[in-house]
Amino acid sequence: MTDPLVDPAWLAARLDDPLVVPLDCTWYVPEMGISGRARFEEGHVPGAVYVDLDEISDSASPYVNMMCTSETFERVMSALGIGSDTHVVVYNANYVSARLWWMFRHFGHEEVSILDGGWARWLAESRPVETGPARPRPLRRFVAGKPRSDIVTADTVLNALRSGDAQVVDVRPAGKFDGTEPTGYPGVLPGHMPGAVNIPWAELFTADAERRFIAPERFEALLAERGVDADRPIIATCGSGVTAAILAFHLERIGRHGWHIYDGSWHEWGQRDDLPKETSNG
Repeated sequence: MTDPLVDPAWLAARLDDPLVVPLDCTWYVPEMGISGRARFEEGHVPGAVYVDLDEISDSASPYVNMMCTSETFERVMSALGIGSDTHVVVYNANYVSARLWWMFRHFGHEEVSILDGGWARWLAESRPVETGPARPRPLRRFVAGKPRSDIVTADTVLNALRSGDAQVVDVRPAGKFDGTEPTGYPGVLPGHMPGAVNIPWAELFTADAERRFIAPERFEALLAERGVDADRPIIATCGSGVTAAILAFHLERIGRHGWHIYDGSWHEWGQRDDLPKETSNG
C-alpha cells in the first residue's frame, strides 16, 4: 500500500526512478500577485514537473477552484509525463498539496503521496535543487478511473446542517470564519454556516517553518477538543475547496473514510442569498 506521506530522504533516494515523479503544485490566491510557476523556476526538486491549479480547475464554473473533468485531468497529467503507473509525490511551498492528493484519489489514482514538510523541509535538509523550467519527461498515458462520490453540493451541506446527519467542519482561519476578516473574494459575504465547526487549517500542521502534518494522535485529540466525532460522517469545507482537502487527508490517515468535500465552499455559499450565514456578532 502506498504511504500517503513521505519524507525528503525517501524521495531523494528515488529521484532516478522514472516511475516516481515529484509534482510541484505551488499556487497562490490571485490577490497575492505571486506566480507559482515563477517560484518553481527559482528552485525545485530535481526532475520535478509543475502544475498550476488553475489548469486543472473548472474554468466554466462561477466558483473558483472547482474540480475539473476527467478528460482535463487526464490530458494535463499525461502531458506532464505522469501515467497510470506513476507514483506521484506532490509538494508545494504553501498549502495546496492535499488538494492535489485528493484530486488524484478522486480520479482513482492510488499511487500518490505528499512530501511532508514540502519545499521548506527539502531546503532545510540541504537537498539538491534544480532551477529553471521543468525538464521535459516522456509523454505517458494517464487514464482516470470513475470519479469517486466524495463531492457534495450546497444542498447536501444545508440538509446536513439542519438534520445533523453529517458534521460540517470549516477549516478557514478563525477571523474569516467569525466574519471579522474579509473573505478575500469580491461579492462574497463574510461569516460561516450556522452549525459548522471551525478547525483552522494551520492547526493541522506543525507550527514551525516546515509546517509538517501533525501526528495522527494529535489530530484525533484536536477533533475531540472541537466536539467532532471522527466515527460519524464529516463534510469538509473552506474558502474555495483547497484547504478542505487537508482535513480529508488527515481523516484518511486515521482510517476514517466517511468524509466528503464541499467543493464550492464559502466562495459559493457566501454569494448565494438563499443560504443561511452568521458571524461572531450573530
